[in-house]
Amino acid sequence: MEQRVSLITLGVADLPRSRSFYESLGWHGQEVEQTVFFQTGGSAVVLWSRAALAEDCGIAEAGAGGSAAAPDGFGGLALALNVRSRGEVDEALAVATSAGARITRPAGETFYGGYAGCFTDPDGHVWEIAYNPGFPIGPDGSITIPDFGTA
Repeated sequence: MEQRVSLITLGVADLPRSRSFYESLGWHGQEVEQTVFFQTGGSAVVLWSRAALAEDCGIAEAGAGGSAAAPDGFGGLALALNVRSRGEVDEALAVATSAGARITRPAGETFYGGYAGCFTDPDGHVWEIAYNPGFPIGPDGSITIPDFGTA
């Protein structure tokens, strides 16, 4: 199995609201069969009904005897957007705020010598916006994970 991520699917409560939120961030989506696809470099983020996604994955929704997190709780997933400067972190968080995001961690210094902050989208999905000088970003937006060596 190749080591890469092709699609990240977010289960959402209200597809039009979520599409509008991401488009307010400046993203461009394509709706296909009750899903919205956003090309993100060499991968894509997909929005789909939370109930349909849970059913498709064979997982019962919370409140129906399942273990999935409620839409207002942490679902165990955080997405990250690495940017090229500290200023871009602040700019991205400002755009997210104006789109309706809730800032959960204001931008600040990180333990790894970078600068980052977090927000949640309308369905509680966590996004980290990070400047990490140790992860170079290519012209296409791809990051390069450094060789951390062995412990």
